[in-house]
Amino acid sequence: MFADGFGAFLTEFGPLLLEGVWATLAMTLISSALAYLLGIPLGVLLTITAPGGLKPNRTLSATLGWVVNMGRSLPFVILVVVLIPFTRLVVGTTLGVPGAIVPLVIAAIPFVARIIENSLAEVPAGVIEAAQACGANTFQIITKVLLREGLPSIARSVALTVITLFGYSAIAGMVGAGGLGDIAIRYGYNRYQDDVLLAALVIIIVLIQLIQSACNLLVRHIDKRA
Repeated sequence: MFADGFGAFLTEFGPLLLEGVWATLAMTLISSALAYLLGIPLGVLLTITAPGGLKPNRTLSATLGWVVNMGRSLPFVILVVVLIPFTRLVVGTTLGVPGAIVPLVIAAIPFVARIIENSLAEVPAGVIEAAQACGANTFQIITKVLLREGLPSIARSVALTVITLFGYSAIAGMVGAGGLGDIAIRYGYNRYQDDVLLAALVIIIVLIQLIQSACNLLVRHIDKRA
């Protein structure tokens, strides 16, 4: 009896849930990659322009810090609405996965920048001084000392970033981006289909556990001290 009911459920909602999984993963992973691509340079700038940094610049450091703090303080659901004209300009739509990626990336960049700043701040000053004594220039210190020494800490932050954006993708789903969050609300909650809501919830939990496990493996591979 249970098998028949489960089979009927998969027949009716299986393709929908599978589509939701792919949409959620696409939104999360693409936006995470773009956020790190843009957030790492910003985090490096925050680090080297800070007082005591490689290239201290009080004005630039304060300006960047203010922009990052402002970006982190905006609730994501408000950011999605505010960015509708910009999102439409960049990708031509505010719906679906493309429409979700733009606000997800913009929301994640300040978050990633602070993570990078904190990771680079953990690099011992003696290592930087040794590189300077050997004649390394600023670019070499950034790429071969700061980023390399801070890589284990940066790798640990990947899980936090991806899982945070995973949660944001559910909010984006409520405003037309699709994905598991949209399925849980539109089919499970609004139509009182508890089985769909439960299935979406279970899939979300499983995906988050898989992401966390994959990131843990990445950290163990990178961090030779572990």
